[in-house]
Amino acid sequence: MENTTSSYRLELLPCVPAFHRRARDNRLMILGQLVYYGPMPTYYGIGEITHLLGGFVVVDFRGTGYFGVHTDLFEPQYLIPIPSSTLSLL
Repeated sequence: MENTTSSYRLELLPCVPAFHRRARDNRLMILGQLVYYGPMPTYYGIGEITHLLGGFVVVDFRGTGYFGVHTDLFEPQYLIPIPSSTLSLL
């Protein structure tokens, strides 16, 4: 079932296409870091990195996006870290 609302202001997160310079520069992913799916922030919402598996990152979104996804596996170039200065706005 899709989530039609989010408690976060996901429209404030800029869309960053995969393999864009900004997406490629975020190779330093750490456990507990808050990230979003760069190409379309509203799809998955805001998530926390829970595992690093080889060249992949497991993110727990807790159903914060419109798709209602809880956990998914990504290549790092699809994820954008959320700066702490932006978190207070969301």
